[in-house]
Amino acid sequence: MFLIANSILYAPAASAQTALPTLGDPSDLTTSAERRLGDRIIRELYRDPDYIDDPVIADYVQGIWRPLMAAAKARGELSPELDERFAWEILLGRDRTVNAFALPGGYLGVHLGLIGVVTTRDELASVLAHELSHVTQRHISRLITQQSKQTPLLLGAMILGALAASKNPGATQALVVGGQALAMQNQLNFSRDMEREADRIGYGLMAPAGFAPQGFVSMFDKLQQANRLNDNGSWPYLRSHPLTTERMADMHSRLPPGEAAAATTVPSTLEHAMVAARARVLANPGVDTLRQWIAEPQGSGFAALPASRRVGVLYAAALGSNQLRDAAGARTAAKKLEDLVRNDAAAHRLAKLLAAEIELAAGDAAAAVNALAADASNTTTSSSHRRPELVLRSQALLRAGRAAEGTSALQTWVATHPRDATAWQLLASSWQAQGQAMRAVRAEAEAHAARYDYAAAVDRFKAGQDLARRGGPQVDHIEASIIDTRLRAVESLLREQAAER
Repeated sequence: MFLIANSILYAPAASAQTALPTLGDPSDLTTSAERRLGDRIIRELYRDPDYIDDPVIADYVQGIWRPLMAAAKARGELSPELDERFAWEILLGRDRTVNAFALPGGYLGVHLGLIGVVTTRDELASVLAHELSHVTQRHISRLITQQSKQTPLLLGAMILGALAASKNPGATQALVVGGQALAMQNQLNFSRDMEREADRIGYGLMAPAGFAPQGFVSMFDKLQQANRLNDNGSWPYLRSHPLTTERMADMHSRLPPGEAAAATTVPSTLEHAMVAARARVLANPGVDTLRQWIAEPQGSGFAALPASRRVGVLYAAALGSNQLRDAAGARTAAKKLEDLVRNDAAAHRLAKLLAAEIELAAGDAAAAVNALAADASNTTTSSSHRRPELVLRSQALLRAGRAAEGTSALQTWVATHPRDATAWQLLASSWQAQGQAMRAVRAEAEAHAARYDYAAAVDRFKAGQDLARRGGPQVDHIEASIIDTRLRAVESLLREQAAER
């Protein structure tokens, strides 16, 4: 299970009258301390098997996240200090439950279940805007400040315990005993005042970021409808962000007259329908559910569905067939999908990526490379330089025995995205395939460092030093010098990490 499921960080406090310290209160947790606490927590979450780095979904979420960040800066909600010191990283969880959350230090998490259930990018933007506002308003810091007597290590352990307990109540008993479990929850609760503040500020970010503010209202209506149903645990967002009549009335009142009724009729784009379908499939719904989705395009009512719905159904059928190793079925559904979205540039891009992914899974790496190359030549945008294309093309080139062709693009990418562990690992594999052992070891070390696993990074950097000491024609002295410098830097980080224990 993904440890961040059902984050208790967002449950309301028992009292709605909780007083909030001002941002200038000297007792507040410093931004540096909060970032270190977040790094410590996130290091554990990276190891969770339900953490997923899916370039397609991550790229789509980032396309929503970046404009919200820019709007927060422009409106003065995100200070230069927070912008510089915090991570501003979103983690995806392979979890079917509907949830999103923030953690100390500017880390946010989104479950695939949430992405799979929202019907428009505006609804997803409303959730991200709300969580972003929790961070920019230092809500987490103010809560942690209330427990200033606790050491950062204990706070980190308590937060992890709270996150783990949501799906496995026994985990709480394993981590905390007696009345400490209740105390832990109370320490991490957001107050109703904080929830309303995050709503208000998040709503204000929507239009400046290019999203319809109606997305906030339609998301609230979706949550309200789910709240009427029997709670089966699939909507933890409702427990951690409980709806109140005040919150709903506030959002409805902010819409101009006449627009509230239209809030629930905003159509889904074809691109969003495809990303939502991908999220539902990758959330591991089970073989039986996948087979139902695969059969859905053959149903008698399929042709009468709206275009976005048909696109989502075909995408789920193609990806589901691919998950079940049915290459022929996946290709058939993907071809129908491509024909349907040919006139929509964003959707067509995702269809081409899916087609390449299917060919790669079927063992035809050359066809995957060709599909991506054809896509790059037929578009007027720089999509070939985006992360999903970069990762998939690098994987295909490695499988095709043409690793050298992808090395330059990977090097350029990690130079500007040094915390991309997946890209570093692909670069390591690429160098290894070319017989560049020292460069491969260094890239492996950087991949570990990007996930805050400094002990493993030090081990790999030292392995690189050993290769350099052995000498020989393969020794790159510039690379050896870089390894020495990076080793010293990461050893320092490892000492700091050890001191915090």
